[in-house]
Amino acid sequence: MSWARLATVAAALFLLANAAGDPVDQLKNPAQEARARALFREVRCVVCQSESIDESDADIARDLRQLVRSEVAAGDSDQQIKASLVRRYGEFILLEPPFSLGNAVLWLTPFVVVVAGAGVILLRRRSRPDAAADDLSESERAHLSALIDN
Repeated sequence: MSWARLATVAAALFLLANAAGDPVDQLKNPAQEARARALFREVRCVVCQSESIDESDADIARDLRQLVRSEVAAGDSDQQIKASLVRRYGEFILLEPPFSLGNAVLWLTPFVVVVAGAGVILLRRRSRPDAAADDLSESERAHLSALIDN
């Protein structure tokens, strides 16, 4: 590969890497920008829902990135920034919400319902007597006995 092509590829990669971030909005302090970028990967885009605000191109994601950067620049800790976002948007805003009783109930309820339903079905089957034999008249029982004996 010639030096010209190599330089072109390197320049293209450099431009693509920097295009992913908002260069105009980036913090001047590299340590603060790194903290903000780490937080971007932990916050969910409320429009895309399956992407972090670091990956999303939605307008709300850009606004959330600016909000996180301003709070980092103001000196807030990561926990304070996450708490602020949770107050505004709920725990859904975090890609990995913390363990809580509410989350446990939310995740475990479907399993509890399925197990309870299976238990009810099994109990009803066991407690029900053989209904077919009880509903027969005397003539039907005699006919059934004759069929079984033959």
